[in-house]
Amino acid sequence: MSAGEMDLRTLLAGMKPELQPQEFVYVALSLGEPIPAGLRLFATIAEKEGNTLILERSEAERAGLSFAFPCRMITLTVHSALEAVGFLAAIAAKLTQAGIPANTISAFYHDHLFIPASKADAAMAVLRSLSAD
Repeated sequence: MSAGEMDLRTLLAGMKPELQPQEFVYVALSLGEPIPAGLRLFATIAEKEGNTLILERSEAERAGLSFAFPCRMITLTVHSALEAVGFLAAIAAKLTQAGIPANTISAFYHDHLFIPASKADAAMAVLRSLSAD
């Protein structure tokens, strides 16, 4: 199993961002509140206050869950190493300059950015420009 790319220039040049077509949302469940059965979750994050679920908006609506932060997911398709230094910092700096907030999740193979739905296209333009530089 490959550990992924660590060189910052290679990561930025090869990130090849992909905007996922569906809208995602965040759901907060109270401590001890069960995760509804049958949900297709992108991620679950356990915190001392409860669980945060990240899932498609349609799934949250189907389950009758209250949600926040309607967003689009941008997957950076380069296989980044978990130990890579500066990759997300460089991306965050450029998005910050453009006034675009981003929530990130790093998984074994890829990094995923959750961008407000209304700013997803602008974020893609920023990422493509950064990659071309």
